[in-house]
Amino acid sequence: MRVESARRPMSEINVTPLVDVVLVLLVIFMLTAPLLQSGLEVELPKLAARGLELREGLVVSLRADRGIAVGDQIVATADLERALASAGAAGRPVYLKADARVPYGQVVELIARIRRAGVSNLGLVTAPGGPERSR
Repeated sequence: MRVESARRPMSEINVTPLVDVVLVLLVIFMLTAPLLQSGLEVELPKLAARGLELREGLVVSLRADRGIAVGDQIVATADLERALASAGAAGRPVYLKADARVPYGQVVELIARIRRAGVSNLGLVTAPGGPERSR
């Protein structure tokens, strides 16, 4: 005599292991995300490097009123790349002097535009600003 099994195939998905894995991943991401976003605390330098020769390079100045000068020539913002090319900026060092009142984002945007103009040797000029610290 044959006995039929009362058990039928289970057609439902067991989500308990899936929930366990998702919760573990969530905890891992919650613990590591603040570490990735905070970065390192960095105190930016306030003193210029000694012996910097500005005469051998081209100076690009960003004034507080957002005016841009290439060397001694004031240029329109749209003409910056052309002025850099005519001054031969791609073949020599370029030094960027930005007023302290200019927002950081605009300085970074200007750096990106100078890089797009073909400048590979770019330095930032700072003013002496306090006692020198020992390392």
